Amino acid sequence: MDPERLDPLDQAILRVLADDARATFAQVGEAVSLSAPAVKRRVDRLRERGVIRGFTVRLDPAALGWHTEAFVEIFCQGSTSPATMRAAVERYAEVVSASTVTGDVDLVVQVRARDMRHLEEVVERLAAEPFVARTRSTIVLSALVRRPEALPAPDA
Repeated sequence: MDPERLDPLDQAILRVLADDARATFAQVGEAVSLSAPAVKRRVDRLRERGVIRGFTVRLDPAALGWHTEAFVEIFCQGSTSPATMRAAVERYAEVVSASTVTGDVDLVVQVRARDMRHLEEVVERLAAEPFVARTRSTIVLSALVRRPEALPAPDA
């Protein structure tokens, strides 16, 4: 078996922890039919391998006052490095994620804002970055699927 491949028990453990990172080893063990010490050993190995990078909390943006979400496509002037793009967008608390992409667009930024006016201000600030030629925004109407991280499908 490929050492990087996750076995079905590791996958099951990851699913439980993705649903509730605060679950105890005993709770995870109950869900996957392992003892708490066996779960701890597997979680420790998953952490050592870098599969688990940390444990976190998932927040509800709307409960925190962030009611508006959009994807902003950024078209860069000339040749702009990913490091320059990252340095610019990291300064924005409203940026949830940013990725360089293929095609006509250079950078796609996911933004959360309090309301439309706040979103407009963020887009204006992004458009004013020295390397930005233009932007194009798409506003999210409803989020249909949100996963904290993609998990591998169970082996068939």
